[in-house]
Amino acid sequence: MTKKEPPRIVFQDAYAPDKIARMVDEIGVRKANLPVFKTYTLAILAGAYIAFGAMFYTLVMTGDVSAFGLHRLVGGLAFSLGLVLVIIGGAELFTGNNLIVMAWADRRISTLGLLRNWSIVYVGNLVGALACAVLAGYAGIMSLGGEAVGETALAIASAKVSLSFQEAFVRGLLCNVLVCLAVWISLAAHDVAGKILAIIFPVTAFVALGFEHSIANMYFIPMAMLLEGGSAITVQDFIGNLIPVTLGNLVGGGVFVALVYWLIYGTGPASDA
Repeated sequence: MTKKEPPRIVFQDAYAPDKIARMVDEIGVRKANLPVFKTYTLAILAGAYIAFGAMFYTLVMTGDVSAFGLHRLVGGLAFSLGLVLVIIGGAELFTGNNLIVMAWADRRISTLGLLRNWSIVYVGNLVGALACAVLAGYAGIMSLGGEAVGETALAIASAKVSLSFQEAFVRGLLCNVLVCLAVWISLAAHDVAGKILAIIFPVTAFVALGFEHSIANMYFIPMAMLLEGGSAITVQDFIGNLIPVTLGNLVGGGVFVALVYWLIYGTGPASDA
């Protein structure tokens, strides 16, 4: 009777960057051709997922801040929950969808198709984020810690709306470079654990560094506006933050990631790695 050998664990190499470029291209075509209802519904989910990360971040950032860098590191780790849910759970996020620019540059989708996806997803993300802000208010999350979480939410939103146009734009640009790189390198992984690990570090970095994410701000700022003491933050303040941050996100993800990688890999064949 022959002795059975124990099963061998096979480790797969990460997909090579040119293979990832092909994957991003194909995903962009599929996203641009999704039916409106499916796109919009998945976008609402993504707005809610990012809001969950933002809620977790607000809680973690409440309390002693004497260890400044470490505190922000932990806050960034908490916020990364949002993109993990989007990528692993499957949803349509405006900032990640800026990578569709690669498929557009390859002329595989039209400008109208690109703008159609972005506009539907942006509105859906807004609905999901606003709904979570309202639900968080009814759930009493902001009253945790003797109202301390609510005070943190107000401080976060106040800091965001006090940014100049230039600061908000550049922080939005830098944010989406890291977000789109998180999406990009998550595609290199073959399993869920690898994808989560790939997402965590770039997202933690952008949050800890204080960069600006338009969809997260769709939760952070309205959440503060719903609180007592939030009346000082107006709709005009909200829109005044959202415009430069959104434009920065577009440039960061669409130009500095998608177009740069398109210039490198273009429409050439992918390797088999």
